[in-house]
Amino acid sequence: MGSPVPLRPLALACFIFLCSSFWAANGMYGRVGAAAAEVESRRRMRLHTDGSRGDAHAWPGYLYTRAVGRCTPQFWSSGAEPWPNIVPQEAAVSKVFGSRSVERYGPRLTLLEATMRTDDIGGSAFVKLVKQGSAALLNAYTRRGFPFDSWEVKALLLEALVSEEVAAVQAERFEQANESCV
Repeated sequence: MGSPVPLRPLALACFIFLCSSFWAANGMYGRVGAAAAEVESRRRMRLHTDGSRGDAHAWPGYLYTRAVGRCTPQFWSSGAEPWPNIVPQEAAVSKVFGSRSVERYGPRLTLLEATMRTDDIGGSAFVKLVKQGSAALLNAYTRRGFPFDSWEVKALLLEALVSEEVAAVQAERFEQANESCV
């Protein structure tokens, strides 16, 4: 039988390599002992006497993010899914929704530009209406079970052009349908 002596240097080298890897990883990913406890206590959420959470310098409330689900205007403007052939991206809003929309949106606004608009928050209700209405039309053509048919979306958008209040209500209905669609 062979002697176990030549294996000892190899085993020792492996042991040293594993130990050094372990300590290097500990140094990279976290601290050990008291330093780790201190870091963890700083990371922990604090509950203040007034019931609020977090650091004293933290922002109150929540962080606002825009929805990017499968049916939102942001989704359609991202190019993540091909548009239906019946309404290409470069189709004018006035051609798709009818000539009554020319007065409000002009002859050159395309469906893609309508879904990409960012001036709908705090702006005109008509801007939000065309943005959400364009996404609702695309969803009506592509999503089974969407609450509106394509002809309904077109008719409701045109009917909502009569006033700012009606446009705001209809834009909200389109937005709810777009955000709840699967």
